Amino acid sequence: MSFQESPRPSDEEEAFYVHCRAAYLSLFRSSLTNIASKQQLCRALQQAGRNPTHATLNKYWTPRTSKLNFDDFCEILKNEKKTDETELMRAFKKMDLNSDGYISHSELEKALTTRGEKMTIEEVNCIFSLADINKDGKLDYAEFCRLLASTAQQCEAAALERLEANAKLKRQNFGSRSYSPPKSSVSSASSAAQAAATVPQTAETLQAESDTTLKKDSRSSSRPSSARSRRSSLSNSITMTSSSARASKITEPSGLQEWHHSSMKGCFFLEEDGSISSLQYELHVPQTTNVYLSIQPLSLSHRPGKPSSWMTVDTALFVMAAGETKEESSLVGFTESKDKDKYVWKGELHAGTYYLLPFTSGCKLKKRSKKSESNKPVQLVYRTDSGELDLTGELREVLSDVFEVIDLDGNGLLSLEEYNFFELRTSGEKCDKDAWAVCKENFDMRKNQLTLQGFVELNLMEATEKDGDSADLWIILEAMGFNRMLELVDACPFQIDVHCEGTQPSIQPLSMDSGPKLQNQALQKSITARTGAKALRGQDNIFIYTYRGEHRISSLIANKTNQKVTVHVNNEQSRNCCSSRGMSVFAVEVPARTKTVCQHILPINERHDWTYNCVETIVTCT
Repeated sequence: MSFQESPRPSDEEEAFYVHCRAAYLSLFRSSLTNIASKQQLCRALQQAGRNPTHATLNKYWTPRTSKLNFDDFCEILKNEKKTDETELMRAFKKMDLNSDGYISHSELEKALTTRGEKMTIEEVNCIFSLADINKDGKLDYAEFCRLLASTAQQCEAAALERLEANAKLKRQNFGSRSYSPPKSSVSSASSAAQAAATVPQTAETLQAESDTTLKKDSRSSSRPSSARSRRSSLSNSITMTSSSARASKITEPSGLQEWHHSSMKGCFFLEEDGSISSLQYELHVPQTTNVYLSIQPLSLSHRPGKPSSWMTVDTALFVMAAGETKEESSLVGFTESKDKDKYVWKGELHAGTYYLLPFTSGCKLKKRSKKSESNKPVQLVYRTDSGELDLTGELREVLSDVFEVIDLDGNGLLSLEEYNFFELRTSGEKCDKDAWAVCKENFDMRKNQLTLQGFVELNLMEATEKDGDSADLWIILEAMGFNRMLELVDACPFQIDVHCEGTQPSIQPLSMDSGPKLQNQALQKSITARTGAKALRGQDNIFIYTYRGEHRISSLIANKTNQKVTVHVNNEQSRNCCSSRGMSVFAVEVPARTKTVCQHILPINERHDWTYNCVETIVTCT
């Protein structure tokens, strides 16, 4: 999200966000609390007047999901319609074979256990026992639909009533929006008060269950009092010049073409929870030498003329000297300067082994609204005139892009190791040597490595085995960062180049469990080593580090107390800036005696000057 002035949202938009807040606060005491399970997501949706099915929940809570925040919740509500009585009636009428307005137990059981999202007989019996109000063995589905729709409305109305009644909740900040209800929201909530009083006991039970959980994770309002702001705040203001007015501090060494060279590709992937992952790399330098290394977004050769939005994503590379254990590794340097599209580092490395840790701030590679996507996905397979299944031209192009991304060494072939990085990404499993031997017998290979033709043949075989069902193909494509329009939106391919003046370097890809921890260690060190600490006013043991690089600003909070602290962060006065947090006002929890990276800031438009203006304020110490 940018910090530039934006037009005031319409009453309709504001009313929508009021309903989002009301539903969220029916379960959580703060917008900073994340939805931590599929059950919590279900409850929150119900409080917003939705009636989610298992399929709906599985769409948003996948095996990769570990949490969803308030902004995610708002996006889900935009996509999911409220419970509609007319649609429910239409569905029940299809089960009413004699059109008498009633459905027998056997009719209901047959419909719900054999069609669509199949239920168990026990679940059908439970529904029937609740809906058979007259206990005559028949379901008056018109009355049942009215009851279901009314219950959804009552849940939503009760949530709004609770929000209106609690002034403290109303003052909370949600994402980048503070609470300022339109005139209509107050009256609509008041008029629903009588209905809210009759919300079924199940809704009250849900609230009680969530309260038990929230006592473990309760937080104060993210907007501190003005008195406290004056006592315990710190203001930072930095003005940065445009990239066009700034020359790189590191120039390419003369005669670089004569240096020894090694390169490797990779990809940043945006995960369901908003985190970013990638492979790490091991660099071996046989003898002490001057080194010039770079990282940059990778332009895919199979996409001529097509937009490549990831080419604007910022990249960086941390170099860590390997210790006896990974935890003992130390930061050597990182790519602070930019030369055209490349982020570069130049220095001397002694003989030994190093870890190369790719990094992107999350300012440019972040979740996007799905509003702009077409509801109709691109076709992946079709039947030829002879009736055989084949892959569409669009899918073949995308598979060529995927092949180029996972061909890490760029030799035009996939080794078993490279293919397994792909398999772990898309299926969570590895291909063993026996299975690879089977691939060799059935698909085009060269030097025991899979060719592009063989890779496409492999995917065609899997589509054929599924009789043209594209579900598994979509799982692969979405795991690799493509949306349903076959646009690469949730990934950023990159290339690493290492030049050594006096010796031949070698690079190997790694997938380390400790990779994220190592990267965080390197990132924190890169910030604290380049800038001094400033204590928050009135707080001797809480410090803010603000790193000012050539192209990025990063801040870190160090909590040296024995208590957890919550720091309120306000970027509203910044100009031409985007934050990795995706919002201009937020709060950060810092556990006792730890450091936490607060945010990264980049310019929205690199050709213009940009001003970072941030106020950090202590909210609570617990």
